[in-house]
Amino acid sequence: MLKLTAAQSVAAGGFVIGGAWALRFPAPTKIKFFGVVKGQCWLRVAGEKSPVQLNAGDVFLLSARRSFVLASDLTTIPVDALPLFEGREEAMMKLAKREDCVVIGGYVQFGSPSGQILLDALPSLIVVPDSTSQATILHFILEQLVRERVEDLPGASVVSSQFGLLLFIQVLRAYLESSSPISAGWLRAVGDKRLAPALQRMHSDPARAWQLGELAKACGMSRTTFALYFKAVAGVAPIAYLTRWRMHLAERALRDDDTCLAELARSLGYGSESAFSNAFKRMTGSAPTHFRDTARGKDE
Repeated sequence: MLKLTAAQSVAAGGFVIGGAWALRFPAPTKIKFFGVVKGQCWLRVAGEKSPVQLNAGDVFLLSARRSFVLASDLTTIPVDALPLFEGREEAMMKLAKREDCVVIGGYVQFGSPSGQILLDALPSLIVVPDSTSQATILHFILEQLVRERVEDLPGASVVSSQFGLLLFIQVLRAYLESSSPISAGWLRAVGDKRLAPALQRMHSDPARAWQLGELAKACGMSRTTFALYFKAVAGVAPIAYLTRWRMHLAERALRDDDTCLAELARSLGYGSESAFSNAFKRMTGSAPTHFRDTARGKDE
């Protein structure tokens, strides 16, 4: 799914601050992440019931377009953060004499409209505390992000973006491993170990005419149990999920490749171009040729 959405990360930089402080950030237009490298601070997100205390090693991910405040305490009146950062080129900006708290952040953007699939599956806010099983790798990533930014190593921007994407993936893993309720859908499905064998087969070979029985057998379940469990977790029946996956792959191919429709149809398991076109139109509301022309037109 990350490949499908062409997910990319940009490590925007960080800041060092101390004393009594509070910074107000505008609502992000992309998925925003911050990690506390040193010290602690409070996070208050517009629309959330309660503030969250963040400690060294904690990471949060904000997917909703909501403003938020980072502060040493909740009584300090916040100031707008953007004017403090505008026009400054330091990778880690020092905003106070004291260095009580070090924070680094960035954002995740999608190079494909399919990114909305991922956005729709995410909660508005994910907080990954230092106590999770992902703590060790998150510590390492945060430290490396700071090192790349501070030391301005060759290829720092590229390396930082890769670390940022890795951090995003680890946050998703931590979320899937948490006890937080996850709505039925593909994100919940990919985090379900009982369904992993079936999903791996459908994802790796979408052209195959998968039968309910063989997918159930791969998961060690009866056909009935598998069908009911899959729909409860994924929100759709197994074959409907496979069809949706095929259509997502088709959308990417139509946007990015010049593959002819007949060849694309065969690669996705359809016996004819017309069968593929009909399935695509039922799912997306648009004929493949029209979708391709529209997508290419927007790109231009």
